[in-house]
Amino acid sequence: MAGGITQTGIFDKGLGNKNKIQGELRSALEILVKNDIELIICEYFRNILEMEWAIEVALEYGLPVAATMCMGPGGDESGMAVGECAVRMARAGATLVGVNCLFDPNVCLDVLKSMKVALDAFELSPYLMAQPLGYRVPDGGSFGWVEIPEFPFAVEPRQITRFEARKWAREAFNLGVRYIGGCCGFEPYHIRAMAEELADVRGCLPEASDKSDHDLAIHKELESKLCRYANKGDMSFWMNQKPCTGRPLSTPFCCQPAPATVNKAILN
Repeated sequence: MAGGITQTGIFDKGLGNKNKIQGELRSALEILVKNDIELIICEYFRNILEMEWAIEVALEYGLPVAATMCMGPGGDESGMAVGECAVRMARAGATLVGVNCLFDPNVCLDVLKSMKVALDAFELSPYLMAQPLGYRVPDGGSFGWVEIPEFPFAVEPRQITRFEARKWAREAFNLGVRYIGGCCGFEPYHIRAMAEELADVRGCLPEASDKSDHDLAIHKELESKLCRYANKGDMSFWMNQKPCTGRPLSTPFCCQPAPATVNKAILN
């Protein structure tokens, strides 16, 4: 069982009081530790310095520490490169390092690639960890989905499919990520789909797979009987599909009031 702490909200890009910030983090951790957690997750930190302070406190409890930052390819809020952030988290003592939230799976994969390059260059080998956003936001700017017009009440059309979750999980695993999860926008069926995709690694299917038609056996049978189910029993059909939102003009890319720069991950 894991327990997590996050940014305090009182850090001011280096001007914050380290003792006060660590005191807040320590008081939160003490409650979690009393409840017998086995892993401490320092997550959703926007600044590498506050993250280092958090890792320092977390290590006081003698438990493994995971550290994930909410940042895109541009680095943390101070502009620190993602590779340097990864190196600093590892050197601070984190057993797992990576990213979580704000950015979609494809953008997070780009960030993880940069992290891995830097970690390898400095001969550091923490486990890689990722819990991306469940919505596609290549136009999210430096602060991810909170910068898009649809945030927070109309983001549903951007939600990834279960098959996109599967594809992400396989690509993340092939990159070397070993703690693979999801953050805002991920539903239980996404997590199940990722576990099904990696069943060959895990050695088993998740318990709920008996209800998911994970191998498309049901739809293969339907395909043989009903023409409207053509291709529905073919895994490649689903894995390579580009879903339609049902809207002739997708606002983020066809009729924006101000054009937005999008991350190259939109092509993935």
